[in-house]
Amino acid sequence: MSGLIDKLTDGQFIASVLTAVAVSATIVTIGLPLLERNEMKERMNSVALERDRIRARERERLNNQGKQGAKPTLRSSPGAMAKQIVERFNLAKWLNSETSTERLMRAGLRGPKAETAFLLARLVAPIGLILLAIFYLVLNNGFGLPIGARVGAVIFAAYIGIKLPEIYLSNITSKRQASMRRAFPDALDLLLICVESGMSIEHAFRKVSTEIGSSSVPMAEEMALTTAELSYLPDRRLAYENLGKRTGLDNIKSVTTVLIQAERYGTPLGQALRVLAQESRDQRMTAAEKKAASLPPKLTVPMIVFFMPALFIVILTPALIQIFKWK
Repeated sequence: MSGLIDKLTDGQFIASVLTAVAVSATIVTIGLPLLERNEMKERMNSVALERDRIRARERERLNNQGKQGAKPTLRSSPGAMAKQIVERFNLAKWLNSETSTERLMRAGLRGPKAETAFLLARLVAPIGLILLAIFYLVLNNGFGLPIGARVGAVIFAAYIGIKLPEIYLSNITSKRQASMRRAFPDALDLLLICVESGMSIEHAFRKVSTEIGSSSVPMAEEMALTTAELSYLPDRRLAYENLGKRTGLDNIKSVTTVLIQAERYGTPLGQALRVLAQESRDQRMTAAEKKAASLPPKLTVPMIVFFMPALFIVILTPALIQIFKWK
């Protein structure tokens, strides 16, 4: 103990420790920016790839218009091994649902690779958790549980494995929608400014996708993808409808409805977009006020559990000390 105290009080040792800490902090400070992912760049690259796929599909569709039985292909082929597993076990029939593709699009996962990975995860996750549960039960002699409880544990592990990919997908979708919901009023204001300045709707979407990226990468991604679809799809209404389906937000669906009506009937966009922008800001303010109003009930239990005992200790301890001292 005395040697440890001498070491801790040694000036040279303390200086060495401080030097090591300073050098480590410098390395971390310099290295962390180099390791950061540029999410905006990655998302825009994926949008560029999607735009290239749309262009290739439309060109092939135009080339094959006169050919009967020719089906244009939009998508790139996924990994060979994963594709073979999905096709061999016919996972698209047994594990896929009608809304899986739309849910993957709302999560920002597009193309056959994402769909194949999702199907493979729905197959592998329950099998892996079942094997893991059986392994732990065998290793620990069943934890002393009866046979029925062991079988129930294995079935519960299989159920968790089935739901795990869906939970992961729902988590990604909710985060993505929250980001778009926060940035949507600003994006709508920018779109209104671009439209009223005389820009075409394609250039307006492209400009908004460039400017809104600092606030919400998913919003910029969807705007850029809509720009690509407006350029290459035969019907612009499909591009607006796809935007509403990909986002799954009621506010954006309202804007797409206005854009479709303007495209079909020639109604002016400026006034409608201004009203929608004001409604979006009002809704965002209402949501903020709702969260602020819900804070007092949420803080009641933590205050009772954590703050009140400490407060009583601080208030009563001096009085108790005085009482015991007089006794």
